[in-house]
This record gives sequence, structure tokens and C-alpha cells, in this order.
Amino acid sequence: MKPAKLILQNQQAPGDILMLTAAVRDLHRCHPGKFLTDVRTPFPDLWRHNPYLTPLSEEDATVERLMCHYPLVHRSNQEPVHFLHGFTAYLSEQLGVPITPRAFKGDIHLSAEEKAEEPLVHRLTGDTSPYWIVVAGGKFDFTIKWWATERYQAVVDHFRGRLRFVQDGLLAHHHPPLSGVVDLRGKTSLRELVKLMHHAAGVICPVTMHMHLCAAVETPPGRPPLRPCVHQPGSLCVDVAGDLPRCMDMISAEDVIREVERFAGYWVWEERKRSPGSLLTEN
Repeated sequence: MKPAKLILQNQQAPGDILMLTAAVRDLHRCHPGKFLTDVRTPFPDLWRHNPYLTPLSEEDATVERLMCHYPLVHRSNQEPVHFLHGFTAYLSEQLGVPITPRAFKGDIHLSAEEKAEEPLVHRLTGDTSPYWIVVAGGKFDFTIKWWATERYQAVVDHFRGRLRFVQDGLLAHHHPPLSGVVDLRGKTSLRELVKLMHHAAGVICPVTMHMHLCAAVETPPGRPPLRPCVHQPGSLCVDVAGDLPRCMDMISAEDVIREVERFAGYWVWEERKRSPGSLLTEN
């Protein structure tokens, strides 16, 4: 029996597309050889080197086009489901085949050449010590994800001399500048962000694409397979405390510092083992 040909479509944000990569992976892992899949999305950088894609033409009469959604999100307050289950459940229903998540992360692939590249931060600064990515803002249509800039700054200041931070974010969104960081706001393509994440030791962010990218992008050899992500859980919020959504106001700078401290000691030790001349110093 010939495999069914599918072109999967979605026009949403990159974080949504990242979760769709997981559904494509799980479709093929659950039903190997039964489907040929291609995609039409706004962010091809998230699909580069993906082994589950086969170029398909819309002019092929045997190709089925499917617009992908994740209606399961509307039951997320009633059922113990993750964003990861949304597209998988929808594809399972539309295709009439059982699909279950096979990995608790999106599916991003890097080429051998990309992995061998000198990290962008190292090229820009000449400093080869580990870095964390910090996303100190968010989209204007989801202000519930915003945390106070001064609290992000307090976290950065607390680790000055111990950890380096690289600030990322789109300039079209709300991303006030932080001091004492490598400022890459608006300076990286999506693919460059993938490679930036590959070498990152950890991430501090609200609920956003970076949180999912942190899990989806593999770490370099010799480092733990999972990098830590400290995020602030998060539509416009009408329950506010001062300038912040009340749920975000409940998260102090000390809360985030405490979580990062759980991992900071390991990375200082690991970097000294690999690079005795590192600029990192302990307090």
C-alpha cells in the first residue's frame, strides 16, 4: 500500500509551529512508512534538516492538504494536557489513526556544519564562557506574559561575574533593554536563534517560544541533555497589581534567582573544567 501524501499547513506564530514539528515526528514514529509529509508554514527555519519531510506538490491530485489546529487548548484548564498534545490529538482525529507523543519536546534538527560553527556570542565578544538567554518582555497582545524589567535586571545583576546573559527578542514587541547583557534584540534570524539556543546553558523567559525551543534544541556533546529554563507562567490581564498582572507580580526576583542558583554552580564548575582561563568567577 502506497503511503498517504499530506501537506500540513499552519499560519500561526513560531511557538505554535515548533509544537507542530513534534506532531509530525510523532505521526511518523507511530506509523512508520505510512505517510509522506510536507509543510506550508511561515517559518521554514524551524523545519531545516527535518528527516520527516518529503517535498510534495500542491498540483499532485493524490496529495491531501490539511490545515492544522489544536482545539485541545480550550480544555487545558480542565484536563492535564500539555501544548505538545494539541496538534497530535488533532492530527489523530483528522487522519483516523492513533498518535501519541514520543518525546516531551519539539523536533528541531541541526546539521553537522551548524553544530561545528563557532557560537555567535563567542564570535561577537571573544568570550567563550557559558551564557544564558534572557527574554525580558513579550508580545503586546499577551501582556499577561510580561514581568517587570527591574526584576529581570535584578536577576542579571545578582549573577554579574558568575553568569553571562544574552538578551533576545523582537524589536517589534515589548523588550526593554537590560544592562550588563549581550544585546541581541532584533539581531538574529530564527535559524540563528536556534543555533544560539544550541550553545546556551539555560534560559530565563515568560511563557513563549524560547521556553519550548529550550527543550527542542539539543545541547552540545559533553553537556547535560536538558538545559534549564526558568519561566514566569502566563490575552490581556484585567487582574493587575500595580503595573503587572497579579500572577506575575507574585513572582519576585529572588524566586527566579533561587531557581537559577540551582544550576549556576554546576555550569561554573563545568566551564572551569573545560576552560581553566574562563572569565567566570565565583562570588
